[in-house]
Amino acid sequence: MLASSNSGTEIGSLLHGYQLCAATEGKSPNSTAIVTSSIRYLYDFLKSNDLSTDVTGIGTGELREFILYLQQKRCFSDHPYSKPQQRGLSGHTVNTYMRSIRAFWSWLVEEEIIEVNPFSKLKIPKPPKKIIAAFSPYQIESLLSVMNGSAEGYRGAVIVLTLLDTGLRVNELINLKMGNVWLEDGLVKVLGKGNKERLVPIGKQIRKLLWRYINQYRPEPALPKLDNMFLTQDGRPLTKNRVDSIMKRYGLMAGLTGVRCSPHTLRHTFAINFLRNDGDVFSLQKILGHSSLEMTRRYCELANVDIKKAHAIASPVDNLAMGMKLAVARNAKGKKVKEH
Repeated sequence: MLASSNSGTEIGSLLHGYQLCAATEGKSPNSTAIVTSSIRYLYDFLKSNDLSTDVTGIGTGELREFILYLQQKRCFSDHPYSKPQQRGLSGHTVNTYMRSIRAFWSWLVEEEIIEVNPFSKLKIPKPPKKIIAAFSPYQIESLLSVMNGSAEGYRGAVIVLTLLDTGLRVNELINLKMGNVWLEDGLVKVLGKGNKERLVPIGKQIRKLLWRYINQYRPEPALPKLDNMFLTQDGRPLTKNRVDSIMKRYGLMAGLTGVRCSPHTLRHTFAINFLRNDGDVFSLQKILGHSSLEMTRRYCELANVDIKKAHAIASPVDNLAMGMKLAVARNAKGKKVKEH
């Protein structure tokens, strides 16, 4: 807990105000929770190092010290239950902390609590670029092969193939409502980040699978008003953790290696294959629900992971070699005729 003081510019006094504004502006609870935990982390650091916790006294120097602290910190070093590890925080974790704190400071400027934003002169360390492995067709087949013909197995297969065909986030999938699934039109309406609704197309095969799930395998809802598409066997909504554990369990059963068996990997796999199958980047942006093309462009880079295979098919010189061989053969044949 942050200790608040009589000062209206203490972090402890301001955090609740930020949470209130975030809620009224429709920011997702998850995003607000990340900012809140990041600010609390910064507060603990400042307090333990006898640095000011008043936002008017926190500048680029204090924030740079915090960045250095994060970069040198060992995982779980302050955790009450887990043992400290040798590995440090990942570049992605450090970047997430600092972007969340920057969002809080931007709010301070908007509310005119401070005049100068220290982040205007502070560069946040960029996260390392990682190539996230996508599922191969063989891995998808292996994953589906371990799902038996039970109601639970069929539900698992439909979840995997729906995520693969639509690129939905796992939260969008578990909150998908029956009334927002239009099989005849081949569309589903989902509620994405920032409470933004969007329409996502579904293929013919998924429409058939969903129809069968709804009519033959979907459990009776535990409550009359429960409208979630995907339910547990006792009729309750699936949770994100439940879907994660389902994916992990099936991945272990299928013996998958070299790829993280998670719903988000299916989203990556959808995006990469959409582009490889001649889908355009602007349509992909709309389907995935990205607010800008920045994230979508990363999939363009990932779609080139198999450039060796693509080059083997489309190599200009290799394709030219076919003509070269024919030309050489014709020349050789002509020479033999002249020699006679």
